[in-house]
Amino acid sequence: MQPSDGIRCMLMRGGTSKGAYFLDEDLPADPAERDDILLRIMGSPDPRQIDGIGGAHPLTSKIALVRRSDRHDADVEYLFLQAGVAEAFITDKQNCGNLLAGVGPFALERGLVPIGGERSEVRILQRNDGSLATAVVDTRDGRVRYDGDAAISGVPGTAAAIPLYFDGTAGSSCGALFPTGNAVDIVDGLHVTCVDNGMPTIVFVAAELGVRGDETPAQLEADDELRRRIEAVRLRLGPAMGLGDVAALTVPKLTLLSTARYGGTAGTRTFIPHRCHDAIGVLGAVSVATACLTPGTPAHELSGGPDPARPIVLEHPTGTFDAVVELAVPPAGGLPNSRRAGVLRTARKLFDGTVFPR
Repeated sequence: MQPSDGIRCMLMRGGTSKGAYFLDEDLPADPAERDDILLRIMGSPDPRQIDGIGGAHPLTSKIALVRRSDRHDADVEYLFLQAGVAEAFITDKQNCGNLLAGVGPFALERGLVPIGGERSEVRILQRNDGSLATAVVDTRDGRVRYDGDAAISGVPGTAAAIPLYFDGTAGSSCGALFPTGNAVDIVDGLHVTCVDNGMPTIVFVAAELGVRGDETPAQLEADDELRRRIEAVRLRLGPAMGLGDVAALTVPKLTLLSTARYGGTAGTRTFIPHRCHDAIGVLGAVSVATACLTPGTPAHELSGGPDPARPIVLEHPTGTFDAVVELAVPPAGGLPNSRRAGVLRTARKLFDGTVFPR
């Protein structure tokens, strides 16, 4: 099939993101050719992406490639690609737990995995970092159900709950849960924690940066001095986290932590890394929750030493996000490792059809 004939595509909301889902087999095998077509499909580079299906923002200009897996421990394999908006790039240097919420329903819709009763489990290999996740999808009446009563902050209304359970996320990108080997690093007078429990993240204390931590994303993005300071830390710590020169990368993410104001564990504002997120990413939330649960981190002190048996509730600009993290502390003490992490998401099929590259 020639691209001019159109390519099968399903547009889905996954968690608090939106993206185009494709079967691997429907796109060119050569990555350069594939990425060229995807940029044309998304309408990049253009701040409005007016000539494509991108949403003019990093959170709505995402791509999921899915294929059947021949591994014994996975049903399908998922590759996340982030498309540039005003810039012409496609990168696989990070994962996306929000778009992950749509992979199970997509795989069932495309027949990659058989429906298994009222609830179908889809085991997913995340190709970006090699970690495994299991999505539990509502398949009453023999089909994927998107209607339900689960609500997540940042998404209007309710939808069917999609529990996601993660395996192997600890150090999946950086090689260690705490890649610098420290619970706290001091850079330019700022006390930060570098953590990778599925998403490389640097956790700051908002007050050390001279902000409250409950400002709107627009207010924080307009603070040029703030952005300069946190970007300087990101560039300094990228190599120490095992990521090399991160100047052109979208990781690590940057989360500013503050005291909770609405009954949660802590307040968050996350840069991804140059735009301030309207919510917080799934795996980013898991990484921040890990920092909150680890004694000796500024996040643990700020959040009051949260109960490890209860979900970590992270407040963000559009609501809250619940993350469950089980940590294992070595008998001799020291930094913990992650046993298991889980979150609750929803997804919705927006359209299924044919997209035409420009």
